[in-house]
Amino acid sequence: MSKQQSEVPYGTLDLLILKTLETMGTMHGYAIARRIEQVSGETLQLSQGSVYPALIRLEQEGWIREEWGISETNRKVKFYSLTRTGRKQLLAEVASWEKATALVARFLEASR
Repeated sequence: MSKQQSEVPYGTLDLLILKTLETMGTMHGYAIARRIEQVSGETLQLSQGSVYPALIRLEQEGWIREEWGISETNRKVKFYSLTRTGRKQLLAEVASWEKATALVARFLEASR
């Protein structure tokens, strides 16, 4: 393996899931995880133990909804989609992330 795999930084998984659903539309949990890994250039490795609790939490917050359906492999799975409240939360998450990264960037630049 030429690229080092890493874990999702704390607090970013919700943002990655919401953004994936906004970009790709309705998806099942396994596909969400694989898409995040793909977009990361395979540098992130997500486990079911991190993705599914996050999906449950996002649904409890009202940011995503679930609906049972049949996958491409003819299995019964839950499909997730973004709610209107989830779209608003995504905007807030992106703004928060941009603010945090700008702060860190200022410190990194100051040390040069």
